[in-house]
Amino acid sequence: MDKSMIKGIAVGGLAMVVLGASGVTGYKVLTAPKVADVVAVKEVMETVVTPRQSCENVQVQRTAPVKDQNRIAGTVVGGLAGGLLGSAVGNGTGKTVATLAGAAAGGYAGNQVQKNMQQKDVITSTEQRCKTVQDKSQKLVGYNVTYRLDGKDGTVRTSFKPGATLPVKDGQVDATPPAADAKS
Repeated sequence: MDKSMIKGIAVGGLAMVVLGASGVTGYKVLTAPKVADVVAVKEVMETVVTPRQSCENVQVQRTAPVKDQNRIAGTVVGGLAGGLLGSAVGNGTGKTVATLAGAAAGGYAGNQVQKNMQQKDVITSTEQRCKTVQDKSQKLVGYNVTYRLDGKDGTVRTSFKPGATLPVKDGQVDATPPAADAKS
């Protein structure tokens, strides 16, 4: 064999190896799965807390302001009534003592009656009372998708609800949302 024939065989063999390798690579690309089968889809929810004001009108009772702090009117009226009663009881010096004792007892009683009346004297008014309440709601944040690719199961989170399959790019599941169809 001459040298040119050996060179031709070597170049031809090298070309066969290169072509064979590219054929295998091309075959793998052609036979690689284009989609992964969706096995299960689970919604992923998040609790959202939103504060808001809640107000209501409430009836409130307060003691009315006192006009006669020292209860003078009750003391005077009670003292007069007690003195009149005391003067009707006795004679002579006893009458004077009974009048004074009746006036003192009547004054005290009148003072206490006015005190009880003032404590029971109330004013009712309406007040608005507000408080912050927390409203809770659920928000969908995505989907946990279980898929099967080349006989193996995997999980990926998507922002969209997938159909029966997910696209595969470069041997990996593509979780990119599909482009919205443009309608003319």
